Amino acid sequence: MRHLRSLQRIVNRSFNTTTRQMGNKVPENQKLFQEDNGLPVHIKGGSTDVLLYRFTMTITIAGCGFSFYWLLTACQPRNK
Repeated sequence: MRHLRSLQRIVNRSFNTTTRQMGNKVPENQKLFQEDNGLPVHIKGGSTDVLLYRFTMTITIAGCGFSFYWLLTACQPRNK
């Protein structure tokens, strides 16, 4: 039982010290995304956001194409 209490203290300390070290970055991000610089929202975050957006769009288009291919294949009559 003592072992569980000491483990609980260790975990509690680690979360408390981590919380103190982290700063609140929300106001900075709000300023970045709300400024009017003519960029769409999915590009304002920088190159990482652009890459994530392009990757997501590529997967979406490829998935739609793949689905249409199999839909058309399923619609064709089978040869006997």
